Amino acid sequence: MDNQLEQVTPHFKLRELQCKCGCGRMDIDPDFLRRLEDLRVAYGRPMIINSGYRCPEYNNRVSTTGLDGPHTIGAVDVRCSGHEAHLLLHMAMIVGFSGIGVKQHGPHSGRFLHLDNLTTHDNPRPWVWTY
Repeated sequence: MDNQLEQVTPHFKLRELQCKCGCGRMDIDPDFLRRLEDLRVAYGRPMIINSGYRCPEYNNRVSTTGLDGPHTIGAVDVRCSGHEAHLLLHMAMIVGFSGIGVKQHGPHSGRFLHLDNLTTHDNPRPWVWTY
C-alpha cells in the first residue's frame, strides 16, 4: 500500500499534510494534529488543505518566515471562501487555534484560512491577520 494514502488522523491522509517539495516529510506537532481533527469533526465536512507541513528548506523558499516558520511546526492553509470561511474561522477560534490568517480576496481557488497554534512569549495570542 502506498504510504501517501496512510491516514494520519481519521479525516486526513499523509499526502494532504506532507511537504510539497517532494521530500515527503510531515513533522507536524501531534497536539496540532489533534486540534485539526477536532476542527474537522466540528466543521462536519471536508477541508481542503492547500499547504500543510513544509520542511525548513522549502518554507525558506516559499515564505518570508524562513527556516522556522509556522508551517515547519504545525500550520495548515485551508481552502475556503465566503460563508464557509466565516464558519470555519468561527469554529477554529472555538476549537482553540491561536493564529488565524485570512486571505479572502482574488480568485476563489486562492482563498484560504491559515491555522496554527503557536505559542510565543513576546506577543500574546490569539492573533488574526490578513494577507
